[in-house]
Amino acid sequence: MLEWLVLHFCIGVAGTWLARHYALRRSLIDLPGERRSHSVATPRGGGISIVLALMVAVVALGIRQPVQAPLMLALGVGVMLVAGVGWVDDHRPLSPWWRLGVHVVASGLFGWVVADVYDSVWLGICGFVATLVLTNVWNFMDGINGLAASQALIAAFGLGGLAAGNAWLLGLALAAACAGFLPFNFPRARIFLGDVGSGAIGFALGAMATLAAASLQGRAWLALLPVSVFLVDAGLTLARRLLRGERWWTPHTQHAYQVWARRNGHGTVTVAYAIVSVLVILLAGWLYARDAPFIAGTTMAWYMCCAFFWLGLQRLDARSARS
Repeated sequence: MLEWLVLHFCIGVAGTWLARHYALRRSLIDLPGERRSHSVATPRGGGISIVLALMVAVVALGIRQPVQAPLMLALGVGVMLVAGVGWVDDHRPLSPWWRLGVHVVASGLFGWVVADVYDSVWLGICGFVATLVLTNVWNFMDGINGLAASQALIAAFGLGGLAAGNAWLLGLALAAACAGFLPFNFPRARIFLGDVGSGAIGFALGAMATLAAASLQGRAWLALLPVSVFLVDAGLTLARRLLRGERWWTPHTQHAYQVWARRNGHGTVTVAYAIVSVLVILLAGWLYARDAPFIAGTTMAWYMCCAFFWLGLQRLDARSARS
């Protein structure tokens, strides 16, 4: 176990260091602007290190447990497709529809394999939706120092613990790789994840949420808790932009975490989100022994609390803008 963690942590550290030097040589730089939350030109694409760690984990787990090889293969191919289109987009901007098309193909492949392995069309649909949604949620929410990587670390640990088996080892690999990346991204960002990293992380977490749901069966609501903070912020912000008729795929600073960061700084918000997410993981552990209706009700109540918090921050921002 310790060797597994050390291996993926080292891949995260070494891969990010190499990615930063590559980005500086190729001028892969995110510049500050009114639609971005950072104020210093910063290299991007550091998430390729996490993609490499995921590939090592997927291959090792597929060999270790051949019965799970089809799932690991589908997961690996999906991560590579998402990371590949993100890598291209980090070098030269692509149409959002091309990116979304690749995401749909990757999620469709994973969902199809899940449905076949578990003999459940509904679980396959869940796999398709979970990977597609979280791929884009993590991309949307990667906007301030340390946030996306720290949330991925915590969510991977939580989802892996809920799913057990190969998903637990996959979660540890993802968490360790994120831990290796974080010193380059927090508290001061020397490199960003880039689309190559944020999308691949989201896809992997969506796959893990699906495996957790399959393992939990009647308690599958628990799989929604480790990703709840990001899901609510991204979902409500996207819904509001759609209702306003805005170009939802363009960069912006309307997420709750961005509103909060403008008032209190990146570090405060990232640490606060991390504390809340750790508490949610503990809540999931406490709920594990309860019956399904209680778990469902508590999960919905928690999502409502997150929604009210989002609304409060948005109203505070609106009042500040008027004053």
